[in-house]
Amino acid sequence: MDYSKYETYGFDSISAFNMSTGYKERSYNTHWHSYGEILLVGPGKPNIYKVNQNTYDLVEGDFVLVWPMEMHSIIDADREKSLVIQFSNSFINTLFDLQRIMHFYRNLHVLCINTHRELVGKLTEIAYKMKDIFFSEGQDKELKCCMLLMEFMLTLDEHREEFEPEIAAGGRGGYTDDVMRRMIMVTDYIKNNLTADDLSQSAMAEIAGISKDYFSRIFKNVTGMNYSKWLNMIRLEKATELLAQKDLTLTEIAMLSGFQSIPSFNRVFRDEKGMAPGEFRALFIDAK
Repeated sequence: MDYSKYETYGFDSISAFNMSTGYKERSYNTHWHSYGEILLVGPGKPNIYKVNQNTYDLVEGDFVLVWPMEMHSIIDADREKSLVIQFSNSFINTLFDLQRIMHFYRNLHVLCINTHRELVGKLTEIAYKMKDIFFSEGQDKELKCCMLLMEFMLTLDEHREEFEPEIAAGGRGGYTDDVMRRMIMVTDYIKNNLTADDLSQSAMAEIAGISKDYFSRIFKNVTGMNYSKWLNMIRLEKATELLAQKDLTLTEIAMLSGFQSIPSFNRVFRDEKGMAPGEFRALFIDAK
């Protein structure tokens, strides 16, 4: 496997996990992909990364979190001793708890060792365990690394109060397996029916067989965001995927993603990505 091609390597259809290191070049152009990346920053200075519209000047031991479908680039950084962990979005979507964690931290892109020393220390230990396994000659490397990736995400979630004090930690919040299964059923239904006539919170509560108020409380607890924001996030994920298809117009993409109008699509996209859909598409085309 040629690890130097990791940014364009179509590993979503091949593997759930990938890892790379050892690049001489200090920069990499703006790009995006359907898988996520976790970057452990290497030594020396500068170490400058950009995710969406934000630029970060980091130090050795910091983490950069790039979630699926996010524009990002390496402006000037040590890529020879940094560590790049990649995970398939399809893998994340197989487990509701991983989806919940990813959506909760969607706007978190940097973990600084100087401000979150205990957490970063734990995550660094996990990352190097992944490295030892991935570059070994042992069997079941992908499975073992995926297990460590889940440990990474769970460890991050155990420290959620450091990032969102008003949301108490507590995992499922005491909800039964039956309630959690109902929530998974609803979220799966939404992802597979983004163009449905009625995806209102009331309609989804009815599908789940619980009251609207109870549904709202559960949803906020398990995803870390309210229903309307989560629904827009799912629509944006679909839209960013479709933007890679040159034969679709922006209007078609908006409709296929479940947005009711172009102004609504543009507003939500700009609020989340910091640019219009057309600008995002142009960056992707230029990056290729």
